[in-house]
Amino acid sequence: MEDEANGTLHPSCGASEPPYSQELLRSLDLTGRFLFAILTLMTLIANLVFIEEAVYIYRKIPSSKRSVIIWINAAAPVIATTSCIGMWIPRSTMFTDFTAAVFFAIVIHKFLLMMIKECGGQKLLLRRFENDRFKISTGPCCCCCLCLPRVPITRRTLFWLKLGTFQFAFFRPVLVFLSIVLWTNGNYTLYNLSPKGAAIWISCFIGVLTIIALWPVGIMFQQVRTLLICKKIIPKFALYQFILILNHLQAAIINILAMQRVIPCAPPLSSAARGAYMTHQLLIMEMFLITLISRVVYRRQYDDLEPLECTAEEAGDNKQTPKIIQNGAVSEDGLPRV
Repeated sequence: MEDEANGTLHPSCGASEPPYSQELLRSLDLTGRFLFAILTLMTLIANLVFIEEAVYIYRKIPSSKRSVIIWINAAAPVIATTSCIGMWIPRSTMFTDFTAAVFFAIVIHKFLLMMIKECGGQKLLLRRFENDRFKISTGPCCCCCLCLPRVPITRRTLFWLKLGTFQFAFFRPVLVFLSIVLWTNGNYTLYNLSPKGAAIWISCFIGVLTIIALWPVGIMFQQVRTLLICKKIIPKFALYQFILILNHLQAAIINILAMQRVIPCAPPLSSAARGAYMTHQLLIMEMFLITLISRVVYRRQYDDLEPLECTAEEAGDNKQTPKIIQNGAVSEDGLPRV
């Protein structure tokens, strides 16, 4: 900071590339090395907790829901692992961020499938809500458009909801591949958001795809949250939202601050590299906590939903036994109660 005030900058502050891992490790003091060790241990524990949880899910959860739940539980450990690699090897930041982004794009699609499977599958979901309608005026697309009509719950609407999340799981890896190809040719730089660079246009397109993918998840959650309250769908959805906000919004805010040099450089890290460095450290701690909470939420065995036939029979019995009030006494089928 003093060098910047005097008009002289350390060479690393103007560097376009992050330092090599050897340079970073040599610059660490005792506190920095202790922090590296603690964060690496957190990542290791998060992965061990996930492996134990995956074994439990494989043994206890029905096969129809097994793979989906494992995918969703793997989100936090995978992000923690990629962040730990990016912390140790700063020059791998672009690739570790791409890996985490692609994985979470798949998790968004898997979360929608999980809500459908928790309702008993697509056929049972259609039967349970055959007379209901989807409320599409929900976030992040149309939360302010209250005038939008409700959409009938049919096989076609479910197909469009699945397609809305699947497109992101498909196009995100394609855009990552395109970014890497442009990076090899010098046309893509992670921290260069000028209109002449490819990064700003790819980022804007990814933002639109992300909003489109989050919309079906919000629509489905609004519809099934009451039915699946016994399955703790609200805490599960909250964990999914936390991962989304921390991995995308928090990282974007820190990167913008770093590019504007609000976050000062700290040799051998430039402002942009230090922003990514801080993001990785924060994500490791946050994903560690989310991994532990996910183990508590997903490990519990919840009761199955009430069979649809029983619900229909109870509703029919209630309709077939009208209650008549005679002389202040309630009777059923017109017969006085003794």
